[in-house]
Amino acid sequence: MPSACDSPIDDIEDMVSSSDPTPHERQSARKSIIPRSRKKRELVSSEELHADSLIPGTQKIWMKTWGCSHNNSDGEYMAGQLAASGYKITDDAAEADLWLLNSCTVKNPAEDHFRNAIRKAQDQEKKVVVAGCVPQAQPRMDYLKGLSIIGVQQIDRVVEVVDEAVKGHSVRLLGQKKDGGRRLGGARLDLPKIRKNPLIEIISINTGCLNACTYCKTKHARGDLASYPIDELVERARQSFQEGVCEIWLTSEDTGAYGRDIGTDLPTLLWRLVEVIPEGAMLRLGMTNPPYILEHLEEMAKVLNHPRVYAFLHVPVQSASDSVLMDMKREYCVDDFRRVVDFLEERVPGVTIATDIICGFPGETEDDFQETIELVKRYKFPSLFINQFYPRPGTPAAKMEQVPAHVKKQRTKELSDLFRSYNPYDHKVGERQHVLVTEESFDTQHYVAHNKFYEQVLVPKRSEFKGKMIQVDIYEAGKHFLKGRPVEDSTPFTPSIAAPLQQGQVSGLPQEQTANGVQHPPATSPGLVTWSSGLDMEALKKLGIALALAAAILALVIEKLC
Repeated sequence: MPSACDSPIDDIEDMVSSSDPTPHERQSARKSIIPRSRKKRELVSSEELHADSLIPGTQKIWMKTWGCSHNNSDGEYMAGQLAASGYKITDDAAEADLWLLNSCTVKNPAEDHFRNAIRKAQDQEKKVVVAGCVPQAQPRMDYLKGLSIIGVQQIDRVVEVVDEAVKGHSVRLLGQKKDGGRRLGGARLDLPKIRKNPLIEIISINTGCLNACTYCKTKHARGDLASYPIDELVERARQSFQEGVCEIWLTSEDTGAYGRDIGTDLPTLLWRLVEVIPEGAMLRLGMTNPPYILEHLEEMAKVLNHPRVYAFLHVPVQSASDSVLMDMKREYCVDDFRRVVDFLEERVPGVTIATDIICGFPGETEDDFQETIELVKRYKFPSLFINQFYPRPGTPAAKMEQVPAHVKKQRTKELSDLFRSYNPYDHKVGERQHVLVTEESFDTQHYVAHNKFYEQVLVPKRSEFKGKMIQVDIYEAGKHFLKGRPVEDSTPFTPSIAAPLQQGQVSGLPQEQTANGVQHPPATSPGLVTWSSGLDMEALKKLGIALALAAAILALVIEKLC
């Protein structure tokens, strides 16, 4: 049966009849054809070319970080990499093309602020990239749909994610970093970063922890303990001092657990670090839970007495009731906490112990709470972080029977009133102290310094004091601060072995680079040469972008001319 496409023509030649012109006649006819010039279209002078609007590396980025010093360190690393790749980090959210929001999952209010920031960015039609513990722990939350995510162990790939987000793509990197099956502490420590304070280096010594606290959401994001090798941490500290840093903060979810996964421990790390700390510079140790510091008390006391280490330790107790601690799965009893505090107060005269307390944990009775009140009365902690319990989704504590909201509020108020009732620094008035000046006060009226015990001392705002160790006479004490008058015949001491980087300058670049559009002198750190090869690749990337942009504009102009 013939198909619909059947045709009586058997061959292509059959389509040419005897009346059609021959090929020779067709060629001759072309000689009489006069080509007509195409009329050029006039270029509209008011028309603007926006060919670079989607070229990654040319946009302005606004960053916001919530939460702990570990999160702040991650934020500094992400800002540094973006700036090194050509992006401009701006303090003006309104002018930014993309918002990078680095979240905290510890408490509901922090996540609420994060969620509201996402909505605000979307209302303003900004590109959004999210990072931190919230999207790592709950990437399928409705309000995160369609957003690009940088996992807590993927911060070294922030440029890739932002590049794609700028182009309108959604990218999610949530994997863990491993070496031969062993989980690593995270991204490399020698990545570029922009320090929020050029005088302070925040070093994450490990990520995750060994606990499984029933109220904690951070565990879902940071996971189990993974420590950085000691040599890498010491090298990072050395590099920081070569860039003018005079104070180092060690941070993690639990510094006391450091090294248990790699066959070492915290005191071993600390003794190695003090070897590279310049005279007058200081080291501040981060939070440690009681179980992991108990076996190192002797060594920890020696370290805290070292002249280049603050005699300060943050040891969260959370509750003074053993039954509540058991429900929290804190893996210690209140006597363990007392032993830590008593031992350090005896062996490290004047030591500052900071602690945390949760009010209204599920199952907490009035008697349980009163035990906590008595503990605070006994030790009169100068630094006390009081938290009303918030059930975090997905945690065992969220499924427990909750203490009524009004009871939680009342207990939080009662403990807060007790904390406000005593003045821990009154006995310091009249003392002469050496203090290290590193910051500006919130009211911008003073510089903020810290003495050996990491007590905040406000000093006159004189430029020659910034980044210096100075001697002061304490003349006033407040609830959270001391005020010091510089000793007239004393000379400020400079602990930094190099000039500090300028505000906004990218740390870790071994050759002259532009930080946010301003040329700065090269960093002198030889330990960061590993970035130079990456820098060459970055230069090639920028050259490629420039050539592609030029080609696009040229093609557009030619098209309009034709």
